[in-house]
Amino acid sequence: MGRTIVFRALAVAAFAAVAAPAPAADFYAGKTIEFVVGGDTGGGYDSYARTIAKFLPNHIPGHPAIVVKNMPGAGSGKAATYLSTTAPQDGTSIAALFPGAVVGLLLDEKFKKTFDPTKLQYLATADSGTRVCATYITSKVKSFADAQKEKAVMGASAAGGSTRDYVNMLRKAAGAQFSLVAGYQGTREIGLAVERGEVDGLCGWDWSSFKTQKSDWLKDKKVNILVQVALEPEPELTKLGVPPVWQFVKNADDKKAVELIISQQVFGRPYVAPPATPAAQVKILRDAFMATMQDKDFLADAEKAKLDVNPLDGDKVQQVVEKVYASPPAIVKRAKELIAD
Repeated sequence: MGRTIVFRALAVAAFAAVAAPAPAADFYAGKTIEFVVGGDTGGGYDSYARTIAKFLPNHIPGHPAIVVKNMPGAGSGKAATYLSTTAPQDGTSIAALFPGAVVGLLLDEKFKKTFDPTKLQYLATADSGTRVCATYITSKVKSFADAQKEKAVMGASAAGGSTRDYVNMLRKAAGAQFSLVAGYQGTREIGLAVERGEVDGLCGWDWSSFKTQKSDWLKDKKVNILVQVALEPEPELTKLGVPPVWQFVKNADDKKAVELIISQQVFGRPYVAPPATPAAQVKILRDAFMATMQDKDFLADAEKAKLDVNPLDGDKVQQVVEKVYASPPAIVKRAKELIAD
C-alpha cells in the first residue's frame, strides 16, 4: 500500500514536470526575435536599432538571435500596424517606431486608425531627445529670426513625420516663413536634397540623428542650426548658441499645444512589443533593454556611431503615453491645428 502511494506520487510529480510550461527565463532559448524598424535603412532609427540588436541578446535569458527588418511607411504607422495585427504576439516580435506614430492618432486626423498606441507594450526608449530645425550654408536663412522674415523651403517626409509636423508647427506658432516640400523617404534623403539645392533645410530632425548622419556639416560649418525644440534646453546646443523654441512662441495657448506636440520627444526612440505579448516576456524584454543601455560595450559602440543614449524604462514610457492621451480636448484641438497642412 505504501509503495503504491509512493509510486502514484512519483507518477503525478513526473506528469506535472512534463505538463508544466517552461519557465519564462527559458522561453527564448533557440528562438529568433524579429526587430522591425519603422524607418528607412541608414536613418537614425535604423542606426539605433542595429546597434542595440548587437547587444540585446546578451541580456535576454536563452540568448535568442535578433534579425532587424526595415518597414518604412506612414511615419512608422505601417510597422505599428503590423506589430498590432500580424506579428507574433508571443514576445518574438518587437519594433522601433517614430514617436509620431505613437501620438499620430491623437493629433493627426489623416493618420489611419489601424492600431491603438495605448495598447502597445512599451519596452524602453533609448533617447529622450531634442529636435532641431536647420538650413544649409547656401540658404539666405541663417537664423530663426531670419526665418521669421525670409521665406525658406523645407523638405519633409510622409504625413505623420516630425519633419512635416514641426515645419507646420513653427510656421503657425512661431511665425516662421516656411513652405513645405513633402514626399521624401526620410532624413537621409532630405539631407541629400538639401545638398543638391532642392530645399533650404529641414525641421524635426533628432539632434542625435543629425550628428550621426551629417557630422561633416557640423565639422565643415556647412549648416545653420536655427532653433532647438525640446521641453528643456539641450546643453550642447545651448553652448553652440542655438535658441530654444520657447523664445519664439508667444501665445499662452500655443505654448501648451506645442508642449503637447513635443512631449513625444520624451520617448524619442521608443521600442515596443505587440499588445497581447505575455507579461512575463514583456518584463524580460524591458529588463534586457535597460541592461543593454548600461552595457559598456554597447555604450562604446554608440559613442563611436555618435548615438546619444538617455534611456527611460518601458513602464515610465507607458505612463507618459497614457498621460498624453489624457490631455484636455482644447489643447489637443489646438495642437492638431498647429501641425495640420
